[in-house]
Amino acid sequence: MLSFANPEYLYLLLLVPLVAVVFIFNRIKRRKNIAHFGKAKVVRGLMPDVSPYKPWIKLSLELLLLVMVVIILARPRAGSHKTTKAVTGIEVMVALDVSNSMLASSSDNPQDISRLQRSKMILEKLIDRFQNDKVGLIVFAGNAYTQMPITSDYRSAKMFLNGINTEMVPTQGTAIGAAINLAVNSFSKNKKSHKTIILITDGENHEDDAVGAAKDAAKVGIQVNVVGMGSTHGAPIPMPNGGFMQDDAGQVITTYLNEKMAREIASAGGGVMVNGGASDALEVLQDTLSKLAKANLEQVSYTQHDEQFPLFAWIALLLLIANLFVMERKNTWLTKFNFFRTETNKQ
Repeated sequence: MLSFANPEYLYLLLLVPLVAVVFIFNRIKRRKNIAHFGKAKVVRGLMPDVSPYKPWIKLSLELLLLVMVVIILARPRAGSHKTTKAVTGIEVMVALDVSNSMLASSSDNPQDISRLQRSKMILEKLIDRFQNDKVGLIVFAGNAYTQMPITSDYRSAKMFLNGINTEMVPTQGTAIGAAINLAVNSFSKNKKSHKTIILITDGENHEDDAVGAAKDAAKVGIQVNVVGMGSTHGAPIPMPNGGFMQDDAGQVITTYLNEKMAREIASAGGGVMVNGGASDALEVLQDTLSKLAKANLEQVSYTQHDEQFPLFAWIALLLLIANLFVMERKNTWLTKFNFFRTETNKQ
């Protein structure tokens, strides 16, 4: 059965009758113009080389050529066969800290970009390097929430990632353990696929047992990697209206990267701890993920059609060549032959 990959181009076939109407209109106008010079039979005698049939032959060739070009643009297809492909990859759940401390500078320079902004930059570049892997997003502060379920739609993942801010979680704090537990429960039920959690935080956990949650994740085969954000020298937390966040005593709050806690969580989860401010942070993280065995995530079946446009392209080429050889004047060598009259025998 014939089908088209781009059927919308078939609307261009409406040009065929339009061109034909314009041609007929011009022929009628031409005939009227000739009539101004005298009777049609007399005028035709003055133009012995003009053929009354060649213009119609050229029109037919050109219209057929137009039809072939439109069909080629529509990409005709006939026949099909199904192909099944095994997609391999890993499942990655990203747990991103959105507590207020993530607004602080990501380095020793207080004017540097925030920890949250650098985290989003690292994640976006990491997602760009994914191929057949699946990714999901969790945000957490005092509580943990699923921002995007695990998926292979990287465009949507980056869209959700760009919309993340510190106002998404109403309760302040850093419940790393809750985020890890939510991530563990967010993976698919595919037992063959290898699963890993990327925890991005400054490590200032005040809510629960993050190390214990990482151990529980490792027990069920889920690796926990930690990207530590911020400086161990500390940085103030900027306020939206200017200035820095202060405590009840009016002192500027300084937030530090708890590197010790970050390493303990990564060690308990069987993963690695990466300093998010390091120049090779992305490469170390990607190398860690690449070492995980890539299992079959799913079987993808799709129908492949056989393209038929080359046939119509050859027909179009032949029509184009034929049109080049057809001129509106009579062929002089054909005038030697008389196809439509018979001579009477002279007595």
